[in-house]
Amino acid sequence: MMCYSILGPFFPKEAEKKGASNTVIGMIFGCYALFNLLASLVFGKYLVHIGAKFMFVAGMSVSGGVTVLFGVLDQVPEGPMFIAMCFLVRIIDAISFAAAITASSSILAKAFPNNVATVMGSVESFSGLGLVLGPPLGGLLYQSFGYEVPFILLGCIVLLMVPLNMCILPNYESDPGKHSFWKLIILPKVAFISFVITSLSSGFGFLDPTLSLFVLEKFNLPAGYVGLVFLGLALSYAISSPLVGLLSDKMPHLRKWLLVFGNLITAGCYMLLGPAPFLHIKSQLWLLVLILVINGISAGMSLISTFPEILSCAHENGFEEGLSTLGLVSGLFGALWSVGAFVGPTLGGFLYEKIGFEWAAALQGLWALTSGLVMGLFYLLEHSRRRRRSKLQNSLGTEEERTALLPDET
Repeated sequence: MMCYSILGPFFPKEAEKKGASNTVIGMIFGCYALFNLLASLVFGKYLVHIGAKFMFVAGMSVSGGVTVLFGVLDQVPEGPMFIAMCFLVRIIDAISFAAAITASSSILAKAFPNNVATVMGSVESFSGLGLVLGPPLGGLLYQSFGYEVPFILLGCIVLLMVPLNMCILPNYESDPGKHSFWKLIILPKVAFISFVITSLSSGFGFLDPTLSLFVLEKFNLPAGYVGLVFLGLALSYAISSPLVGLLSDKMPHLRKWLLVFGNLITAGCYMLLGPAPFLHIKSQLWLLVLILVINGISAGMSLISTFPEILSCAHENGFEEGLSTLGLVSGLFGALWSVGAFVGPTLGGFLYEKIGFEWAAALQGLWALTSGLVMGLFYLLEHSRRRRRSKLQNSLGTEEERTALLPDET
C-alpha cells in the first residue's frame, strides 16, 4: 500500500518537469484503478486455474520490480516517451497488485474460515497504515535523497518479501467452480452490498484530491501539517478495523447492522466535513479532525462486514465452499473498490471546482446515506420474509402432527 500511495507528494511535480500536463498526470493516477478493476475480475475468475500461492508470489514479484522501475523513469527523455513509460509501468503495477490482493484475500479466507472478518480487519489495519505512511515517508526520502530512492527502497522491500512468502504460504488445491461473476452480482443482496463498497471506496478517493486543498485554503495551515489531518482518518480506521472484525466474527447477527449504521454514520460525517452550508455550522479545524476520526471508525464498521456478508450469501445460494468461490468474492471486492477509487477522485475534483468542498462533500454523504438506507430496508424485508417462512413451516408441521394423531377412520 505504501508503493501505491508514495507518488502523491512529489511525482506530479517531477512529471510536470518532463512535459506532462495536469490532465495527463490525472490519467496516470486514474489508469491504475481502471486496470486494477479489470485485472481483479480476471484473476478472481481464474484463481483456481493459476493457483492462489503462485498468483500471490508472482504478483508481489512483478509489483516490486515495476516499483523499482518507476524509480528510474527520471532517466527517460521528456515528452511522449516519458508519458508512455509512466502509463506502461503504472498499468503493469496495477495488474500485479490486483493479482497479489485477490490471491491474498482468498488465501486468508481459506486458512481462517471461521474468522474471516477478524483476519480481514487485521489486514485492513496495515493497509490503512501503508496508505498514510507512504506520502510522508516518500516526501522525506525524496527531499533527502532524490527521486529514485523512495521507489527503489520500497520495491526492494517488496521483493525481499517474495522468498519469505514462498516458504510460509501453503498450497491450496481446488477444483474450478461452475459459477461466474454474473451469477454472483445478480444476487440482490450482493448487488446492494456492491453499491455500499463502491460508495465507501469513492468516499476515501474523494478526499485525496480535495481535502488537502480545502485545509490549505480554509485554515492556512503549512503544507507539512496537512498530512497530520489525514492521519486522524487513517489511524482510527487502522485501529478500529480488527476490533470490528472480531466483533463481527463473535456475533455474526450484528454484522448486517454494523454495515448499515456504519454507512449512516459515514453519511453524517461527510455532511459535517465542510460542514454542508444548509447546516449553518462554522467550519473549524478541531471539528474537521474529529469528524475524520469518526469517519475512519464508521467506514471500518461497514467495510469489514461486506466480505463475509457476500461470502455467506454466495454459500446460501448454492456456490461451492472452496477457493473458486473465494476467488470470485475477492475479485469482485477488488473490482468494486477500484470503481470507487476511480469515480471518487475524478468526480470529487470536478465537483470541488464547480460547487466547492462543502457541497461536494455533502453529495458524497448523500451517496453513503442512500446505500445505507437501501441496505437497511433490504435487511428488514429479508428479516420479515424469514419470519413469515418460519411461521408457515411451523403451522404446516403442526398440521402434519395433528393429522398423524387422528385415529384412522377405516
